[in-house]
Amino acid sequence: MAYTTQDVHDKIKKLLYSLTGITLTENKDIMISNRIDKLKRNCNNYGDIMELLDSIEKGSNVTEFINTFTTNKTHFFREEFHFEDLRDRVLPFFAKKQENISIWCSASSTGEEPYSIAMTISEANKMLSSNIKANIIATDIDTNVLQYGADGIYRYSKSSKEFPDWIRPQNYFKRRIQKSLSGEEVLIKVNDDLKRMITFHIMNLNNDSYPFSNNQFDVIFCRNVLIYFSVEDQNDILKKLFRYLKIGGTLYLGHSENPQDLIHYVKRVGQNIFVKENELC
Repeated sequence: MAYTTQDVHDKIKKLLYSLTGITLTENKDIMISNRIDKLKRNCNNYGDIMELLDSIEKGSNVTEFINTFTTNKTHFFREEFHFEDLRDRVLPFFAKKQENISIWCSASSTGEEPYSIAMTISEANKMLSSNIKANIIATDIDTNVLQYGADGIYRYSKSSKEFPDWIRPQNYFKRRIQKSLSGEEVLIKVNDDLKRMITFHIMNLNNDSYPFSNNQFDVIFCRNVLIYFSVEDQNDILKKLFRYLKIGGTLYLGHSENPQDLIHYVKRVGQNIFVKENELC
């Protein structure tokens, strides 16, 4: 049977949805074409690729497939105002009550977001003369990016605007020079104190349930990941997230995401910042 590019793309979209719940729309076709090369191996034609996809459907090389077709675009302190809200509104409450805080970063990618959370807590402790202990759980479906985050080594450029004025990177990273074919590049490695605040785990947001206790978290970050799901699946994921957030807890969403059916159970306190007021009926 002669297969076409569209046959391959349709198969990949269907397979990725069945494994992760992620919906790839038509405007992702160029991305799919670019990433197919990573799967090709000894494939000489579309028929070979379809056979490979059939084997993945049956359980072979599933992790590699998921890692290939998931998107991981992030940087330190992305949407900085969320970290300022954490520092200025959320953490003073815990400092005053001398309570520890439990945070879930539900789409941690390569680790910049959970490390930004950890740095924010460290800065708040200095500002408030407190000693808030944090348990930050960082999850993602892509095993490669989880390992990258656990390693905590990043390229750094002085000209980058990743770190806000209130963060001094030298307080949280060790700097080292690495020689490469293009010359020297600066790498920064997360210090051990920051690493100890975070645990990385693989998890699929499309699972029926999550390995947490109801009302376990004071804060949940779920930013810029829901956009990869259908509207119906977004709503299902939000309801599951909500189950694990305490009353009074804060949910941070990405700039183009909203709480949908949860709107009557939350109070908006800032740009895509929501506080849980009631449990779902």
